Amino acid sequence: MDFKNELKNYANIVENELEKYIRKQDCLEKKLNDSVEYSLMAGGKRLRPTLILATYKLFKDDYSVCMPYAVAIEMIHNFSLIHDDLPGIDNDDFRHGKPTNHKMFNEATAILAGDSLLNNAYLVISENLKNNLTKENIECFHELSYAVDRMLIGEYVDTEYEGKQALMDELEYMHKNKTGALIRCAVRMGAILADAKKEDIDNLTNYAEKIGLAFQIRDDILSEIGDEKILGKPVGNDKKRKKCTYVSKYGLEKSEEELEKNINQAIESIKKYGNKAEFLTELARYIGNRNK
Repeated sequence: MDFKNELKNYANIVENELEKYIRKQDCLEKKLNDSVEYSLMAGGKRLRPTLILATYKLFKDDYSVCMPYAVAIEMIHNFSLIHDDLPGIDNDDFRHGKPTNHKMFNEATAILAGDSLLNNAYLVISENLKNNLTKENIECFHELSYAVDRMLIGEYVDTEYEGKQALMDELEYMHKNKTGALIRCAVRMGAILADAKKEDIDNLTNYAEKIGLAFQIRDDILSEIGDEKILGKPVGNDKKRKKCTYVSKYGLEKSEEELEKNINQAIESIKKYGNKAEFLTELARYIGNRNK
């Protein structure tokens, strides 16, 4: 398997699906629609929707039933990025090498664009439920709603701990919610939609929790030593804002050890699926080694 090509294929599938939800009409709210499109179609890894599709493929082939959730979770992720970049939270000027939404438009438009993406995610899901009111779809609606709640809690804790020292459990709690909740949700939704057994959902939940934590640890490391040109945003902002991160608490060496430990545990969780889990295995390694 060519992992990079497979990852790109998933991203292209998601991009094509997202295009269907872009509002192009010339109307009074055109600037708001442009702001939504600016962030939603800015690229990125499309990791969360990819996890839904790839997890589903462990059990079944036709992942068309997953597409509403793939679209919704990417809308929600981009909502979180727009709001995360705002002056009242992280106050970032660049993302993906381009001005952040509030810099490109203005703060009010950026706030409302984020709100619009969150609401549109629920519109996509509710439209799907109108036509497909299955037990699995209802479960996934709950999974997604719960994950958004946890993500917001994680963001709040992150802002509260600026300039403070967190205990190990508090730091892990913040990361598991802020970053890990949507990743966990994506994997669980893929398994639920594929009608996976409880044992399989438990294995995959463990995988997701480990890569979710690893993703944030790697983010913390990149914020310290990453290449600004590759990252597409300035390095050192976490330190400047006195954010509580793995690096600020444990240093680089210990953070690298924690990262490797979580990646190895994630891979161990899905070993039983053999070659069918090759993509998810390589994705875990990619998360641990990514440079942006």
